[in-house]
Amino acid sequence: MDNSPTTTLAEATKPARLWMLLSFLAIYVVWGSTYLAIRITVETIPPLVTAGIRHTAAGLILLAWAWAKGYRPRVEHWKAGLVLGALFFLIGHGTLHWAEQYVPSGLAALLIASEPLWILAIGSALGDEQINWRNGLGLLLGLFGVGILTGTDLTVRSSFGIGIIVVLIGAASWAVGVCVSPRLRLPREPVARAAVPLLCGAMMLLVAALMSGEFVAVQWHAVSARSILGLLYLIFFGSVVAFTAYTWLLQHIAPTLVSTHTFVNPVVAVLLGWLLAGEALTLRLVMATIAILGAIVLIRKGDQQNGKHAYADQSD
Repeated sequence: MDNSPTTTLAEATKPARLWMLLSFLAIYVVWGSTYLAIRITVETIPPLVTAGIRHTAAGLILLAWAWAKGYRPRVEHWKAGLVLGALFFLIGHGTLHWAEQYVPSGLAALLIASEPLWILAIGSALGDEQINWRNGLGLLLGLFGVGILTGTDLTVRSSFGIGIIVVLIGAASWAVGVCVSPRLRLPREPVARAAVPLLCGAMMLLVAALMSGEFVAVQWHAVSARSILGLLYLIFFGSVVAFTAYTWLLQHIAPTLVSTHTFVNPVVAVLLGWLLAGEALTLRLVMATIAILGAIVLIRKGDQQNGKHAYADQSD
């Protein structure tokens, strides 16, 4: 009996499984480390300038790669890119880079864990997600973890309290982008799918940096070597590697499951902030981290209860 078709099919699935494993590793670990990299970079480079340069460089690299593979952007791709660029990068990343001037990297990462709460709520309203008792309980537990972190700080009239609110706004904006992305005519090719929104968001960030006066205020001679290294890490690992993996996963895995990176990223960020930046590892942080880890388990089980699914891909 000739088993070659079966063997061929099994062999064909291996690269996809390996790519999925590496993609989750990128959005879990690499993105978790970018919170510390952002904090280091904005020490001597203003936040909007940092985000603008980061995404411009990464977007150009990815677009050149996609172009070499034969991709040619269409008008509808740029229109979709403008929408996602505003939600993901101008608001989502712009607010995060700004807030990390005042909020520790580990705390910022833990606050971003509110993203799946928004995704499930918005997705449910759109009819794309189903809330069951498992993922509902998981999201409540995640919200409890965020509540532990914020406490009364949201009422504090200080840069720290404002920073917390700004991070939460950015998380909500990113969640909206996740929910609307399947309805946008983005490039089907994964590298181009990452490049177009990156470039659109980068242009908006650079304009915002110009309008806010950040570019004028930059003292380039005073930029530290560690800030430059942090920016390079953000460009090549945080944007080129991790965001390409992220957009690929959104095409193949349920968005709620992909968004579980927001539960793992804080653990990585808290540990790195403690080990490398001297950020306090308080009981408050430990309790919030435990709650968030419990939430990711429940959300995964809830996704399995609904049956694994992916959003309809309307891009080309």
